[in-house]
Amino acid sequence: MKLEGQTALVTGSNRGIGRHFVEVLLERGAAKVYATARRPELVDLPGVSVLPLDITDQASIDAAAAAAQDVTLLINNAGIATGSDLLTGDLAAIKLEMDTHYFGTLSMVRAFAPILERNGGGAILNVLSALSWFSTPGANAYSAAKAAEWSLTNGIRLELAARGTLVTGVHLGAADTDIMAGYDGPMVDPRDVAGIALDGLENGLSEVLVDQWSTDVKAALAVAPADSPIYAGVLAG
Repeated sequence: MKLEGQTALVTGSNRGIGRHFVEVLLERGAAKVYATARRPELVDLPGVSVLPLDITDQASIDAAAAAAQDVTLLINNAGIATGSDLLTGDLAAIKLEMDTHYFGTLSMVRAFAPILERNGGGAILNVLSALSWFSTPGANAYSAAKAAEWSLTNGIRLELAARGTLVTGVHLGAADTDIMAGYDGPMVDPRDVAGIALDGLENGLSEVLVDQWSTDVKAALAVAPADSPIYAGVLAG
């Protein structure tokens, strides 16, 4: 897919990676960009069509789909991080992680897949995480939800192939956004995430690994957790 002339919809556009997706899309010649957010008044980017959207609310999704019948590229970027573990975390927060990353993404795909098909097939880009493949205390609910979203991405890729829709999954480590406030490790520039992800989309990639961390974590899946350098410190502790 070439971005020039496309009509894109980006979820979670008011800040972070989503905001940069919108900016890069416009710079690369997208004809129209729907910038969506739960609080649309916070979207202050020029040259966009702003829509209210809460991906955990089916009525909100249906309204956005009705208003954006010309979409050819769907970017599922919206997400949350509750900092919950699976055994001790608040169950409502754990369910919210799954409702957002898995069911919210799935609901968006179900709503927009027919639109993409009518418009020639188009593409879907799902923003995933290296934590799709790795769990860590303090983010286990997030990891479980992202793992589910990764599996969802692989599944819809198969189901949408016959409709001519490209499905790309994007994995990254920590990005320098509000959601990572307080994290003191290395972080990737969110603008670089958007740029690298869209490069992959234009090159027809089914999966984009944004940084070395994502590459290393995926490689570690080839060995048992007890033998993985990624998990060694946690398991030894």
